[in-house]
Amino acid sequence: MERLSRIVAFLDRYLAIEGKSDSCYNGLQVEGRENVKRIMFAVDAGAETFKIARKRSADMIVVHHGHFWTDVNPSVRGGAKERLDILFRNRISLYACHLPLDIHRTVGNNSLLLKLLGATVKGPFCTHGGTPLSYWGAFARAVSMDELAGRVSARLKTSATILAFGKKKVRTIGVISGGGGRQHYAEAVKIGLDVFLTGESTDMFHDVRDQAMNVIFAGHHATETLGVMELARMLKKRMRVNTFFVDIPTGL
Repeated sequence: MERLSRIVAFLDRYLAIEGKSDSCYNGLQVEGRENVKRIMFAVDAGAETFKIARKRSADMIVVHHGHFWTDVNPSVRGGAKERLDILFRNRISLYACHLPLDIHRTVGNNSLLLKLLGATVKGPFCTHGGTPLSYWGAFARAVSMDELAGRVSARLKTSATILAFGKKKVRTIGVISGGGGRQHYAEAVKIGLDVFLTGESTDMFHDVRDQAMNVIFAGHHATETLGVMELARMLKKRMRVNTFFVDIPTGL
């Protein structure tokens, strides 16, 4: 058992949430009971997530996509009230970490994506508010696009969309989990990467074909499970708590 305040202080520091420009309010979003034994990790906040946490006797939930966002009305009514009531009535805490979990070198979605696919991190890639969001990496040996596509689908358990208009064998790849858009694709082209991988698909088929580039859309949810899973494993080793990950696929 650990005190909530100690867990929060550790996560805030380890994930370096201070000073990051983000649309999510990172850190403790809902304060529950002070003594914490079980922590559930998931990608998204939501009523289904909260109900599973209640059913599995979690004292705290850690998510990548939290409940409170800077561009969303914070009023606690309707669906928002219904989902938050689950936390309040059961004294369950909610902790969110968005961009800091994307960019973290050890437990971050993007560095773990590269590692999962067999690439080594080489440098920063993509920026938001002056802060690098991700990394680009390189394979020790050139891999075919067919082989890489197979790795993505199998290791992320997803059905990826592949736009293979570039090199047949590739060495360098830039990744950005979740929703990497045209500006991030353009950066991959600008710095001469062989492949750009992101989550959400964007209507840039003709740009990719005309620029002879390779793009992989692997799914927003699928590309953002790795960070919370690794964070759960790390926290279990560092603190006297039980942690578990629950996957709630969105199909997106």
